[in-house]
Amino acid sequence: MGTVVIKFGGSSLSTTDKIKNAARMIIAEKENGKNVVAVVSAMGKTTDQLLTLAGEITARPAKREMDMLLTTGEQVSISLLSMALTEMGAEAVSLTGWQAGIITEKVHNNARIVDVKADHIEKILQEGKIIVAAGFQGVTEDGEITTLGRGGSDTTAVALAAALKAERCSICTDVTGVFTSDPRYVPKARKLASISYDEMLELANLGAGVLHPRAVEFAKNHSVSLEVRSSSESEKGTVIEEEASMEKNLIVRGVAFEDNITRMTVFGLKDEITGLPSVFSTLAANQIDVDIIIQSQTDNETNLSFSIKDKDRQEAVEVLEKEKEAIGFDHIECETGLSKVSIVGSGMVSNPGVAAKMFAVLADNGIQSKMVSTSEIKVSVLVDAEQMKPAAQHLHDAFELGALEETASK
Repeated sequence: MGTVVIKFGGSSLSTTDKIKNAARMIIAEKENGKNVVAVVSAMGKTTDQLLTLAGEITARPAKREMDMLLTTGEQVSISLLSMALTEMGAEAVSLTGWQAGIITEKVHNNARIVDVKADHIEKILQEGKIIVAAGFQGVTEDGEITTLGRGGSDTTAVALAAALKAERCSICTDVTGVFTSDPRYVPKARKLASISYDEMLELANLGAGVLHPRAVEFAKNHSVSLEVRSSSESEKGTVIEEEASMEKNLIVRGVAFEDNITRMTVFGLKDEITGLPSVFSTLAANQIDVDIIIQSQTDNETNLSFSIKDKDRQEAVEVLEKEKEAIGFDHIECETGLSKVSIVGSGMVSNPGVAAKMFAVLADNGIQSKMVSTSEIKVSVLVDAEQMKPAAQHLHDAFELGALEETASK
């Protein structure tokens, strides 16, 4: 009997009726002769509500205690979904992340999975029961509860699918698949029948919220068959695979965007050779992700600019200022009110001129590119926040992504 892992996000579990609908989908998989592991997020806006409660207590809550607080959200979901399955005549067992054997590194709020001890899950599956496992959470080897960061339930699902050698991992959400851009803001966005791991990983890292980047990375590294589909509609979703099998003529396959970005500049690095690694090692040691990087030199001094998320700005300034003398710099300045807009496509490797077209489209529409980052399959620019949606729309139109047939649903 093959195993499938099916994950439901918070919006797909926001009401008891939606929980019952998820239960029906799970039972349908079971009736098709599959062992089923369901991975769930916290209901609806539960995580946001818990964050608000913490904020009413303190502006700087301890990361360990935040993990203790936030993991309660998934426990509500697994209990209610297991009850719904039992009420419908199925045998179901709910498991927290640690009961499911999710072992993580010793990092609070943004831990990575280092191992999955699946013996307990396999025993329950052999008994013919459905497992409902909490996403987003795990435990360290010494017993500390951790969380995987926002969207970490996707990673939990893929990690369990890899450990169980599942036939398929389905990410069920409130959209019907992966689109060429966010259809809420780009009306002509179209669903893709398939997309490569690499393209999906870039889109996920660049702000496309449909999948967590670590989940895509895990799926690629472990060759997990992954799909994104609707939790409420029966139409086919989008398959994420090694090489996309459809729409191969597309040079650019997606436009992603992300707001709440800060450009931070460290002025007057005294020693370029030691200063650069010192800046980034300090940020890395505090789990602060850096994206676009630009180095400039004037009057024998090095200035270093990079982009980070707004939420990390205060901590980034504090940790760098704390090491100011050791790093050797003059001062830090931050520019807020920025967004990142990106184009992604594996066809860019063999088609020169894509970046030139992107910059020309932005310039023709009066949109200034403040920082630029490129790879073989993506180009990203920072723009003023109010220009984010127009930039995405203009690029989507310029690369004719709106003309794509919705072959995934046929």
